[in-house]
Amino acid sequence: MPARKGADFLKHLRDNPPEIYHRGERIQDFTTHPEFRGHAHSLAALYDLQWQHPEFMLAKDESGDTIARSYFIPKTAEDIRLMSKCLLKNAEFTCGMMGRSPDYLNRAMASYAGGWKYLAEQDPRFGENAKTLHKRLSHNDLCMTHTLINPQANRAVSVAAQKDPYLGARVKEERADGLVIRGARMLATAPVSDEIMVFPSTLLTSNPEDAPYAFGFCIPSATKGLKFLCRETVSYNPNGYDHPLGARFEEQDAVVIFDDVFVPWENVLLYRNVDVCNRAYAASGAVVHMSHQVVCKNIAKSEFLLGLASLMVDSIGIEQFQHVHEKLAELWVAHETQKAFLRAAEADCHLDEYGVMRPAWDPLDAARNLFPRTYPRLVQIIQQLGASGLVAMPTHEDLNGPLKEEIKKYYQSARMEAHDRIPLFRLAWDAAVSAFATRQALYEYFFFGDPVRMAGALVKSHPPKAAMDKVRHFLEKMRDELDGDTGELVP
Repeated sequence: MPARKGADFLKHLRDNPPEIYHRGERIQDFTTHPEFRGHAHSLAALYDLQWQHPEFMLAKDESGDTIARSYFIPKTAEDIRLMSKCLLKNAEFTCGMMGRSPDYLNRAMASYAGGWKYLAEQDPRFGENAKTLHKRLSHNDLCMTHTLINPQANRAVSVAAQKDPYLGARVKEERADGLVIRGARMLATAPVSDEIMVFPSTLLTSNPEDAPYAFGFCIPSATKGLKFLCRETVSYNPNGYDHPLGARFEEQDAVVIFDDVFVPWENVLLYRNVDVCNRAYAASGAVVHMSHQVVCKNIAKSEFLLGLASLMVDSIGIEQFQHVHEKLAELWVAHETQKAFLRAAEADCHLDEYGVMRPAWDPLDAARNLFPRTYPRLVQIIQQLGASGLVAMPTHEDLNGPLKEEIKKYYQSARMEAHDRIPLFRLAWDAAVSAFATRQALYEYFFFGDPVRMAGALVKSHPPKAAMDKVRHFLEKMRDELDGDTGELVP
């Protein structure tokens, strides 16, 4: 089966619904449920989008089959360039608001398949599993969610030291045909998916008692005993006029409960080796290729906010004020900075030890550390420019209600009639003020984990030896050029 289309995705979802709970009920049909259908149909539209641009969104794999390019294992610099184009097109379609569009985890699975030799070092079966799983996922063009961290209980001790050893998901039983998993994991964003990738975070300690919590595997989301408990939705209702972003791009977040879930050995990629698990993302290149997708998302998101702010400024005629210039400049610089990171990552791409072409890591690492600190400011600019206009917009029902004539008169702006201004400012409200907007800000801040911990990892992995050596060289040169007694420059 080649790369699929939207109708294929929706049919598979109806035929194989995951066990997802929201507000005390199990959702039976995500394609029609008022609080899930927006996301389901946006995912379907992404699958149709790749067929509208097959020249850069589809690719031929080694067997000659047509797959989504996001599942492709790049071998050349041109492959990286085309990948960027594909990832950007996906992100632009969602205004950068779907952080877990299918291409994010597609890049992860392609990385593990490309770096299968790393997984095979622990067990030859795991390397073969990576290749087999990648082929199955890519040839069926399946959509994945994933989960990394354990429930937020007693954070002062490790997962193995919790009162209940099955609070965090762990191996309950090892059998000849596979593993049985019991416990819970966070945080499965976009649980409306075909498969779930269950991988360790990089926080496991090397104590023997942590070994039962060290594993990585992929299984269907509809696997028996697998349950998803969702938070309250932030899409409010499916009204795409009042909630233009939430109604379309609310992905949901869920706690995943493993009620004695069976995982066949052929689905396992990592097992019991804490060190191998902790290094898996970096060693396989998964974190690089996932960050590549994320930077493309950041480019689309920052461009969307720049365009939104500029339309607001034009609408209400505030372009003459200097503080407005300063705010628009901030948005533009943020957007161009993310673009520059991507360009640098493409320009310095290189083959890794497994023969897979990787974008350069340093600019991607800089980008993923910068954006969590940048995004709240971009949202604040939208709030400051919109001011009271963001909290005073009528609803779609009001437009056809008893005050519709008053609305036409009192909601006009300098350059827009009310029927144009209202949807613009409702869009700004959903991007910067609503519950959807707040969830986006929190999500971006913790996208790759705690920014403080990320900063520590960055400092550890990027020692500034070259910069330090240059300063040492200047100090040595300065010493040689100075009179030791007077401190004057020696002619």
